[in-house]
Amino acid sequence: MSALVNLADNSSVYEVAKVSPLSIAVQLSKRLENQVYLKREDDQIIHSFKLRGAYQKMSSMTDEEKNKGVIASSAGNHAQGVALGASRLNIKAIIVMPTSTPKIKVQAVQQLGAEVILHGDVYDDAFQYAKELVAEKDLCFISPYDDFDVIAGQATVAKEILSQLDKIDFVFSPVGGGGLISGMASYIKHYAPHIKVIGVEPIDSPTLYKALEANERVILDDVGRFADGVAVKQIGALPFEIAKEAVDDVVLVSNDEMCAAIKDIYEDVRSVSEPAGALATAGVKKYILEHNLKNKNIVSIVSGSNVNFDRLRYIAERADLGELNEAIIAVTIPEEPGSFLRFCELLDNTSITEFNYRFSAKKDAHIFVGIKLTNGESEKQKLIKRLGKSFEVIDMSDNSMAKTHIRYMVGGHANAENEVIYRFEFPERPGALLNFLKKVKSKWNISLFHYRNHGADFGRVLIGLQVDDVSELEVRFDELGYFYKNETDNKAYQYLSLIHI
Repeated sequence: MSALVNLADNSSVYEVAKVSPLSIAVQLSKRLENQVYLKREDDQIIHSFKLRGAYQKMSSMTDEEKNKGVIASSAGNHAQGVALGASRLNIKAIIVMPTSTPKIKVQAVQQLGAEVILHGDVYDDAFQYAKELVAEKDLCFISPYDDFDVIAGQATVAKEILSQLDKIDFVFSPVGGGGLISGMASYIKHYAPHIKVIGVEPIDSPTLYKALEANERVILDDVGRFADGVAVKQIGALPFEIAKEAVDDVVLVSNDEMCAAIKDIYEDVRSVSEPAGALATAGVKKYILEHNLKNKNIVSIVSGSNVNFDRLRYIAERADLGELNEAIIAVTIPEEPGSFLRFCELLDNTSITEFNYRFSAKKDAHIFVGIKLTNGESEKQKLIKRLGKSFEVIDMSDNSMAKTHIRYMVGGHANAENEVIYRFEFPERPGALLNFLKKVKSKWNISLFHYRNHGADFGRVLIGLQVDDVSELEVRFDELGYFYKNETDNKAYQYLSLIHI
């Protein structure tokens, strides 16, 4: 660890990186009753910390290695870091990126002078192809996180923090492959072992959390793609060896909590973080509440702001849910005169964000409603209790299917026989949706279909099919190679299935 710290203390990263600001988050600090500081790595020239590790690695290469050229695999920020470093050091660079990579990120890498090769649907595909090209073209591979020099470069973030703030109780860092947190933890524990280093991961991409739990690196079956900057199936070998000794705790957060953190950061410093960039701040909020912290000095790494503009719609929609400023509930009322009025009266002066109602020929009517909250969970529970005295109420606030699909669907249930419901995610690229439909519709009748483009790398589809043999259907789905889940038993669908036009 001392060798890593020494390299960080004598790093060359400041040939391309700058000392990023450490800004007090005034509003967030006041609300959380702690002093929360934002380490603004989004303020770097590529709007991410990734240039630090990439440049440290490339600047330490021999002349022979530099002459060969470098290659990296990345969906965004590491690619830009390698491209920038290579341009400053006059090194030829090739970056392999998934075909689903947003055009804005591809163009950013090309503008920095690197050659871009698009290959595969996901990062793992791009990584494997990059490794093949290493041997084929005799190139030097620049790892995004599993490399001593890269980790030392990332450790310079911690070096700056310790010089910028005298008293620190906690430092929160996002975790993907583990390069940033292992570098920072090494440096912090060397000079200030009393400071707690906390890792933050998406609840659907817990690489470090699962590895610490098992006391060995594990490969996740699948990872969430919303926070694409940390969408890694396995933590790096070297980062894990460091992290298990130097990281004090790991907290897991949801997509909604990340969206809320993006909003918090924007309101304090007027910068729009990418989901992975706001990951640490989401963890700060959750950790403070869970551990009842008061008057602590807490540093959160804002690790990047390379966000797709189209994704902002999704972020805005989910931020209030993540902040517990909105609830989504489903209510069943008797289909009889006066019941709808009684329901509205029970809402009293509650602010409505969304209201979906369908008349039914049956004895019951069904309402899907969004509620604006001012006092979070306690207010929601009081409302549910009040409504529950007269009507059947289901809290849909944590139901992903309801939030992504059902709340936007109009028309209700078609009474389709033998209907099963599946949720799909597939790479958002030209022709992907058509390819999906061709393979699915070849044999089974589609009874329900909902698709939304959230500006993410992956499209999300909810599909209903009339199927006699589910096992045969899932064999076909397996051939597609896309993530899918049977949602027929999901409460949101069960509620929708009661609605008739």
